[in-house]
Amino acid sequence: MEYWNHIYEHFNPVAFTLLVPVHWYGLMYVMALLSSLYVAKWIIQKDGLDITKDQLDSFFIYIEIGVILGARLGYILFYDPNTLYYLSHPWQIFNPFQNGEFIGIRGMSYHGALLGFLLGAYIFSKRTGNSFGKFMDLVAVAVPLGYVFGRIGNFLNQELIGRATDVSWGIYVGGILRHPSQLYEAFLEGIVVFVIVYMYRKYKRFDGELLLLYGFAYGILRATAEIYRAPDIQIGYICCDAITLGQSLSLSMSALAVILWFFFRLKYKSVQGK
Repeated sequence: MEYWNHIYEHFNPVAFTLLVPVHWYGLMYVMALLSSLYVAKWIIQKDGLDITKDQLDSFFIYIEIGVILGARLGYILFYDPNTLYYLSHPWQIFNPFQNGEFIGIRGMSYHGALLGFLLGAYIFSKRTGNSFGKFMDLVAVAVPLGYVFGRIGNFLNQELIGRATDVSWGIYVGGILRHPSQLYEAFLEGIVVFVIVYMYRKYKRFDGELLLLYGFAYGILRATAEIYRAPDIQIGYICCDAITLGQSLSLSMSALAVILWFFFRLKYKSVQGK
């Protein structure tokens, strides 16, 4: 356990160098994308969904662009203390160099990525004529396990650290023992959400229901995991010295998912009754 407690002192965040340093963080995000694509193809085959390989590949291009743009812009708008600088110097938003040194692109927001994803998926649906709800349900099953790799990437990159603790499995960060909250999030937001959506998929009553279930479950479990995560240093707690911005956004997402579920459930019932 002693080695685990001091793992950051023995771990190199750079996996290898190929002209520029390649971090484990970046590799984990590639794994997240590939695993989500694999699960999507597996679900299409397993459930016999009417989605072709070309449609899926085209869909992923749209949403990947939306996710990257949304995640970066969301971080700048919600979390970055230099928002005005980036808005007045937009060419710096995706600049991987700082003072001539390659540092990669740092700062991504899940909630911004979600908005970018929805926008990308909506544009795809409108341009191709494919069912928006059908593809949303596929994503709801495919994404959670990919998210596990994303959180592991956060852990390996020594970011989004946990709150101070005295538990035996804590990790020393800057001389302070902290919860490995990124791994809690990998389990709750990734594995548990996947199990919930996967098990429920056979009972869905309308297209898009699985995405709403995903949004509700993710929001609740993200807010739970953040009990053990230190607040963003540039923001701190936003209420009662306990509630973080991430918890607020996540619980709002869960509430919105419930409202939309009732709306579309009533709409589905009215159509069925005709």
